[in-house]
Amino acid sequence: MRVLPLIAAITLALAAPLATSQQASTLPDIGSSAGEMLTPALQAEYGGMMLRELRNYGYLLEDPLLDEWLQNLGSHLGADSDSPRQAFTFFLMRDRQINAFATLGGYIGTNAGLILTAEKEDEVAAVLSHEIAHVTQQHVLRGAERAQRDQIPILLGMLGAILVAQSAGGSSSGEASQAALASAMGLMAQRQIDYTRSNESEADRLGIRTLSRAGYDVDAMADFFSRMDKATRANRGGDRERAPDYLMTHPVTTTRISEAKQRAEQIRKDQVQLVTSVPGGGKRVESFDPKAISATEAPSGNPLLPLSVTLPADIVNGGATGEFDWARERLRALSASTPGAAVREYDAIRRGAGGKMTDPQRYGLAVAYLNGGKTVEAYDLLTQLAADEPDQLWVALALAEAESRLGRKDAANQRYSQLLQRRPNNRAIVLSFATALNEQGGEEAGRRAQAVLRPLMASAADDPAFQQQYARANELAGDLARAGEAYAETTYLNGRPEQALTQLENLKKRGDLDYYARARIDARIAAITPEVLELRRQGIRDPDLQRR
Repeated sequence: MRVLPLIAAITLALAAPLATSQQASTLPDIGSSAGEMLTPALQAEYGGMMLRELRNYGYLLEDPLLDEWLQNLGSHLGADSDSPRQAFTFFLMRDRQINAFATLGGYIGTNAGLILTAEKEDEVAAVLSHEIAHVTQQHVLRGAERAQRDQIPILLGMLGAILVAQSAGGSSSGEASQAALASAMGLMAQRQIDYTRSNESEADRLGIRTLSRAGYDVDAMADFFSRMDKATRANRGGDRERAPDYLMTHPVTTTRISEAKQRAEQIRKDQVQLVTSVPGGGKRVESFDPKAISATEAPSGNPLLPLSVTLPADIVNGGATGEFDWARERLRALSASTPGAAVREYDAIRRGAGGKMTDPQRYGLAVAYLNGGKTVEAYDLLTQLAADEPDQLWVALALAEAESRLGRKDAANQRYSQLLQRRPNNRAIVLSFATALNEQGGEEAGRRAQAVLRPLMASAADDPAFQQQYARANELAGDLARAGEAYAETTYLNGRPEQALTQLENLKKRGDLDYYARARIDARIAAITPEVLELRRQGIRDPDLQRR
């Protein structure tokens, strides 16, 4: 199944009522009023609903390590965009088609296939920068506003043409009416295409600027477009389904590629390079815009620097995260149709490379072994990798998981504890450790999982993975009320609000609830009930509840 029809349906569902709510105004049309159609809070609410619905139907690929990598990458780009205060949520789709999309509320989805196709992180950053620009420029809402302006005049013209054709009479009047209808629909479609091209050009222009500010290779956008263009040419005249989905919504032309190259060249001309020595030998070369350096009139206190000089942030912390190769291979293993298919894919990679694989590729194979239940093979491979990559978090976490599954609980828990000491409250470590403890079972393991998870509670309201592990930890520890609350929250975040409401209402009937637990449950019931009532009003009911 393709996710694009679902995204289109959501967008159209939001645009339709907006287009019909016309307001008369005698003021000139200056700029876009799209931001007044839906408030930022409503946009975020619709984006969150869409994400929960995608999760409900199994479209998402959620993994703490991959989520953290993508969110860090995207947040860095967002901070360097034209709207640095805009909140962004980046998520992965399981589909291996090449695609990415942006929707309301700063929600940006990226298919697994896009990351697997990219040759370096800069290319992923280029696509994300483009999608970020779609959000900051409010292209979804501006499209709805344009439909409001254009649709009625075009439809009136179509009706006029049909009336003229009908009044002429004769056998050709019906054909003329059909021609008028086709012409009007064609004009509407062309106006939408023109507007889409305008959006794409604007997103390219602003995206490449964001890419530069964040310290990434500005040539990456043109490089990725060129690869997509080759894919289009290779499929021309053949099976349309083989063309990447990305090209359906983001058409690539030679003009667009040329413009991306020209913008990259211009950015390079406007930049200077900073060369610093790296301890142990070598040099670090970084580019930045000299206009981004500011000097105030306040004295710096340093006789060698009479003014306080501020350098752009990307000089200190810019460019790739250094985790792209590991992320791509973990994604390759997790997005395969089955663990066995992932292993076969790595066998093909090994054969193509003359029997050799990179360390990230060996790691991906180990992840495929773990998912397929071949824990011994995974442990042996990860032990070798840990010796070669002693500071690699991705390898250490997989090794701890393998140790726990092999029954080596003490070794696994010690490894997890050491990782937490090095990176306190790291979400990937916390969730992996809690999962291992919950799988080990018992009240003591449950209480320890509670303690491990507790520091993340304040930021985990919309985190279904956290809520699931927190529910199980409380269940093992004997706190059944807390467990029930967390299980209901997990159900809600997985796109089943009606089931969550039923669980909370049943939980409220327990006689052992204290005042604070009852107050929390009442608050969640009050928050979820309007959403459930609106779904019922639209005739949407939970299929599992209907079967009971």
